Amino acid sequence: MKQGTESLPNSAILRATLVAGRKDLAQQIMNPVIVLVGRPNVGKSTLFNHLTRTRDALVADFPGLTRDRQYGRASLGERAFIVVDTGGLGEGQEGVEQGMHKQALQAIEEADAVVFLVDGRSGVTATDQDLAKRLRSAGKPVALAVNKTEGLPPGIAVSEFHALGMGEPWPIAAAHGHGIKRLIAQVLAALPCAAGAVESAGPSPDEATPGTRVAVLGRPNVGKSTLINRLLGQQRVLVYDTPGTTRDSIYIPFEKDGRWYTLIDTAGVRRRSRVQESIEKFSVVKTLAAIDVAHVVIVVLDARGRVTEQDAHLVGHAIEAGRGLVIAVNKWDGLDDHQRDDVRRLLRVKLGFLDFAEIHFISALHGTGVGLLLEAVDQAHEAGSRDLATGRLTQILEDAVAQHPPPLLRGRRIKLRYAHQGGRNPPVIVIHGNQAERTPRAYRRYLANTFRDVLKLHGTPVRLEFKTTDNPYEGRPNRLSPRQHQRRKRLIKHVAKAARKRRR
Repeated sequence: MKQGTESLPNSAILRATLVAGRKDLAQQIMNPVIVLVGRPNVGKSTLFNHLTRTRDALVADFPGLTRDRQYGRASLGERAFIVVDTGGLGEGQEGVEQGMHKQALQAIEEADAVVFLVDGRSGVTATDQDLAKRLRSAGKPVALAVNKTEGLPPGIAVSEFHALGMGEPWPIAAAHGHGIKRLIAQVLAALPCAAGAVESAGPSPDEATPGTRVAVLGRPNVGKSTLINRLLGQQRVLVYDTPGTTRDSIYIPFEKDGRWYTLIDTAGVRRRSRVQESIEKFSVVKTLAAIDVAHVVIVVLDARGRVTEQDAHLVGHAIEAGRGLVIAVNKWDGLDDHQRDDVRRLLRVKLGFLDFAEIHFISALHGTGVGLLLEAVDQAHEAGSRDLATGRLTQILEDAVAQHPPPLLRGRRIKLRYAHQGGRNPPVIVIHGNQAERTPRAYRRYLANTFRDVLKLHGTPVRLEFKTTDNPYEGRPNRLSPRQHQRRKRLIKHVAKAARKRRR
């Protein structure tokens, strides 16, 4: 076992970022955590899916379907937060139900705020009253949401829930999205904003050394902490040959060759079915937050443990967040040629969608190939934050269309006219034209690959947005001049005369 410094709690991380003047980084680290609790089948997973704009949580008219905590990223306006879906509380204390109960209670302890869901059609139950008592003793800000109120007068739907003593009930309909924005806005308003909390601490972010934030992700025991120690050149984080040693995200600023970086060592993410400890379960939230904070993500794979579906899911999280990406295949030393060919084949099969990320074969323990990782990180960060000229983008678009025109759509050709940059990290290219929004997926991939190859945007995903140009004559009637009216009459007379001749 090799020991180093212990992982820092978020409060210590926040203080370190304030000393460095990084209010922007502190704000992202301190995104609030909102936990959804309630008895089974009151609509927690439906609300979770609405907030995260996903279908990650299983939804069915069956109590107890959610057994494990589900976590996702969400936002309201410019305020980002993490939302946690929990299993039903209050019913059943044996077997699986007991585990669900413990997981939900652990989530409440880690929460910044709680949304307590009740069923507006079932009314107040003994379980609701027991949960209200537990939540009052937890000392967390609680918002009472009365779900399934569609079709009911708001006053009548929530009247009996005042008896729970949880403040003003909020009527919502999670299945239809009614009342949710007002509810979440109220919850967030009661929480301190990280930006406001650090307003007077240190200089502005522009005055501080920016640095490149690099999150190191991977399954447990693939060598993430060993890799970070190798990059730092010192024993900075704890290394132990047992999965799950790292429990929190560790932020480590350092300088190399005149460039500043912040390495983020994250907890290993396993399949939920293999996660036993509640602390390890909640560390996934910190890992997702680390992806949001990072500029570039290094995903560490275990060459001896094969490439798994969980590795593909981790890569997918990084791509979804739009982060630069570098793949490090660790423990490459000691493999024979046949084993290495087998690993390369698995990479092509499992990660075939990664046509933009560099893959490096390394040994974090011995340092083989590690020196090239930061060069790949710099390249990915530069590509993701580059300014792209409108004229250059339009020329690339015109060349791509000339070489391979868009397909016909209902007999009409899609016309793509010009392109401009719409964002950075990742690069967003906005393409305007006629019927542009109907461009097929295959042609979109062709254009994205063309922009990436010509502009050499390696290591970062490229996102395309298509906007149909408005028709300037839409809604304007075509008014004919007197001369055009006379010509139209003569043409009608000529057509009628020709028709009569054909009938004879």
